Amino acid sequence: MTKPRIALIIGSTRPTRFADKPAEWLLKQIKARNDMDVEVLDLRDYKLPFFDEMASNAWMPSQNAEAVRWQKKLAEFDGYIFVVAEYNRSITGALKNALDQAYVEWAHKPMGAIAYGSMGGTSALQHLRAIAVELQMVPVRNAAHIGGADLWKVHPLGSNGPIEEIEATLAPSAKAMLDDVVWWAKATMAARATDAAKAA
Repeated sequence: MTKPRIALIIGSTRPTRFADKPAEWLLKQIKARNDMDVEVLDLRDYKLPFFDEMASNAWMPSQNAEAVRWQKKLAEFDGYIFVVAEYNRSITGALKNALDQAYVEWAHKPMGAIAYGSMGGTSALQHLRAIAVELQMVPVRNAAHIGGADLWKVHPLGSNGPIEEIEATLAPSAKAMLDDVVWWAKATMAARATDAAKAA
């Protein structure tokens, strides 16, 4: 079986976002492994409109060219890892809109996350997992969280230190999440291949 292709999706588009720091750190962790290929998808690179289609692409093809470009890119991957900022106990509006712009492409693939916020982005990630279930993704059990004192050690509004300062506490959960994503990516790749063979 070929190595799973995983998208690392940066879920915030603010000019002042913190997301780049955990994304860059997690990308290094992934590249140190040899069990998946990864590509960063930055929502800033996709000028998606607020969802304005007649229906989800589960029911009819999307009309907006940028939405179709987003869907085609998502279709290249076997799983997804989200960099999740918590805004008022939920995910960013940009991420919710990006999730809504596809359906077929998300289905039957795993999703993991690195989340951050004062409480570790826990509420946002739980919301994301609920959305993922509706999109027929497989949310994995483990996740990496940056919160509390650790967040303020590395956030620009705190000490703005390098993320390596909290690596000892962050790395084990990140590894567990990545292990989960790879396991489920391989399982769902096999299942999707079986479905495709039956449909042929």
